[in-house]
Amino acid sequence: MITKRLLPFLALCATLAAAQTSPAIAIRAGLLIDPETGTATPNQTIVVQAGKVVAIGANPTVPAGAEMIDLSKQSVLPGLVDAHNHLALTYKKDPENNVYYLTYVMDSTAIRAVQAVSNGITMLNSGFTMVRDLGNNGNYADTALRQAIDQGWIPGPTVINSGLIIGGFGGQFFPTPEHANLVYPEYLDADTPDEIVKAVRKNVLFGAKVIKIMVDAKPYGYTVDEMKLFISEAAKSGMKVAGHVQTPAGASRAVEAGLWSIEHSTALDDEVHKAMAAKGIWRVGTETPYTGYNAQTEAGFARVVAGLKNAYANHVKMAFSTDADYFIPGMTRGEVVIDFLKSWKAAGIPAPAILKIMTVNGYEVCDLKDKRGPLKVGLPADIIAVNGNPLENIDALRNVPFVMKDGIVFKRDGVMTPAKFFNSGPVNGWRIR
Repeated sequence: MITKRLLPFLALCATLAAAQTSPAIAIRAGLLIDPETGTATPNQTIVVQAGKVVAIGANPTVPAGAEMIDLSKQSVLPGLVDAHNHLALTYKKDPENNVYYLTYVMDSTAIRAVQAVSNGITMLNSGFTMVRDLGNNGNYADTALRQAIDQGWIPGPTVINSGLIIGGFGGQFFPTPEHANLVYPEYLDADTPDEIVKAVRKNVLFGAKVIKIMVDAKPYGYTVDEMKLFISEAAKSGMKVAGHVQTPAGASRAVEAGLWSIEHSTALDDEVHKAMAAKGIWRVGTETPYTGYNAQTEAGFARVVAGLKNAYANHVKMAFSTDADYFIPGMTRGEVVIDFLKSWKAAGIPAPAILKIMTVNGYEVCDLKDKRGPLKVGLPADIIAVNGNPLENIDALRNVPFVMKDGIVFKRDGVMTPAKFFNSGPVNGWRIR
């Protein structure tokens, strides 16, 4: 009989067995990019075994029989992060017929989970090894996606999912009395302290890893004390609270309450940015570019650029984020997301700063920096390679010919090889790591 006391020992044995049997991989990097320091070191080798980085250096010890991967003509760096996406939401963005609201009526949770798998794979293909998925996933399709990736059934980025978005009655919208139920299960109602506690606990129970609230989607919105209740209740489960903000008053209350992050930037001005910087609150601004294929206007884009410039000048903690939940003909979700570089470049933010925002800042806002993300010995091997040096030209990130996730090569020489993920596990339903 296996007792609870034996479980940690058995887990350790499984990990050690995997380390002993898993063949090592040695990656030769032409340039090894460190986004945190903004430096590039030539001719480095990264040794990976059992899904983790075990050595980095000019001449590290490489185990006998290790597979050699030659990236000596490329720059190697840790994976990218999109800190605000909706992988299980893919509505057709038509300027004349926006059917965002109808998604909830026309698409089942099951089909949206399938969309999430597809979108997740394209994100990984574009070099995004971590995605913060903030709601609009039907009845917990985001949890299903995260579990499927974690268990090794499908390839995909590490997903930090919010479960259902919590807000006042009606969620983000104003349905008619006859059809008030149309916004569900997209949202969880929480209009009283008891409902706030229950909503947080429901999301925790059903697999959320971050809590997202609608700060001011209704005229009354959440008070500072109500948001503090969200924060304290989420903290019991080790989670942070992200707040969707759309008004200046809501932004001020969110800052006063001390939310972990403010989602979207349309309501953020110089005064709020200064307050955010003083309190260390993350700006997850979802800066939509002006490209001609979306509903963004030139005037709207000018405001996006001005906001980015102001936040950067005020030293606000920023994360690369997109809210890219729409379909563009001829483009994958990953290609749509990387196109948001246009906004950051237009704001005149230097390439090294953008790269740090897309990597190190992303790991931090996902609350995983000490567990996953950076290229450090002992952490999971999430590695990408690009042609050129992104510290000099950030557009080098637009073409990612090599992707490794959890020590498994997903893409090599520009070709996806997802079969390796399926062949690597699961073991009794779980991939051993």
